[in-house]
Amino acid sequence: MGASDPEVAPWARGGAAGMAGAGAGAGARGGAAAGVEARARDPPPAHRAHPRHPRPAAQPSARRMDGGSGGLGSGDNAPTTEALFVALGAGVTALSHPLLYVKLLIQVGHEPMPPTLGTNVLGRKVLYLPSFFTYAKYIVQVDGKIGLFRGLSPRLMSNALSTVTRGSMKKVFPPDEIEQVSNKDDMKTSLRKVVKETSYEMVMQCVSRMLAHPLHVISMRCMVQFVGREAKYSGVLSSIGKIFKEEGLLGFFVGLIPHLLGDVVFLWGCNLLAHFINAYLVDDSVSDTPGGLGNDQNPGSQFSQALAIRSYTKFVMGIAVSMLTYPFLLVGDLMAVNNCGLQAGLPPYSPVFKSWIHCWKYLSVQGQLFRGSSLLFRRVSSGSCFALE
Repeated sequence: MGASDPEVAPWARGGAAGMAGAGAGAGARGGAAAGVEARARDPPPAHRAHPRHPRPAAQPSARRMDGGSGGLGSGDNAPTTEALFVALGAGVTALSHPLLYVKLLIQVGHEPMPPTLGTNVLGRKVLYLPSFFTYAKYIVQVDGKIGLFRGLSPRLMSNALSTVTRGSMKKVFPPDEIEQVSNKDDMKTSLRKVVKETSYEMVMQCVSRMLAHPLHVISMRCMVQFVGREAKYSGVLSSIGKIFKEEGLLGFFVGLIPHLLGDVVFLWGCNLLAHFINAYLVDDSVSDTPGGLGNDQNPGSQFSQALAIRSYTKFVMGIAVSMLTYPFLLVGDLMAVNNCGLQAGLPPYSPVFKSWIHCWKYLSVQGQLFRGSSLLFRRVSSGSCFALE
């Protein structure tokens, strides 16, 4: 969930951070959509036995119950269901595109409007940069409402390719072959199963990311043309020809490594943190307190409170980890547009980076590793510069 994302996603990675402030996609990573499905699965169940009532066995999630189709339907209904998922993903992508478009322009450092003087919660006067809504209005003034959807076509194709890739991989390697975590497992066994399941998700995410990344690069470059009013990248096919002619095959994969690292860190961090919190910090006896939901007359509800807590653990962990992995999203997006012949990827907006590590170090020195993570309350930092028109 960022401007990223074949997924995902924008809300789990760049997006959640974008609106909350140092957090996407959440765009991302992003991209939005399929990555979020891999990350926001059912939370790991508890692993400690209740002293009075045996815990019911864990039920397989809906994602696993459809086995061979990998969550996209089964049998004759699989193609129809998969098409439905792609269509729904396209709708979400289109609706969220203006948000990620503004986010990307902020990431590359394009600030066409000067900051305004405001007051923080302590009453101190600070300089604030325009919010997402003000920035979006500016884009409409320059390009019209249709301008908010610049670069949407390759992004739709990127997300659709990512979704289809994940669905195909689930058919070839069904998730029901993975051992499911059971409430009867001891801690060592349950951890082993979580590691195996996370590894499965990681492989799917990395493969879908690599296949969809060339279209992601094209989408990024189409959007940042707003900065210099260029028209170098106007269509998917023509953009493919230009990139191959000028940069070769590697030009389609610039910025891929930081995106992959961000995806891997996000998946492992989110899944392991959620597992350990559910296993060690969620108290099963919470339902036995006076007025609790658990009792002998209604044994089916004895763990309702604990299960309710666990159901939100992975969601909360996803937001927290997305904030920590946001710099990977930022660096990946900047590398995708760096030194590609567009003004947004050249000085004074950005130096020509030798590698993504060079980009990371530069942003770190400038205090800009979380640039673009907040879209509502954007304070001017010491390293900010403005390209006023």
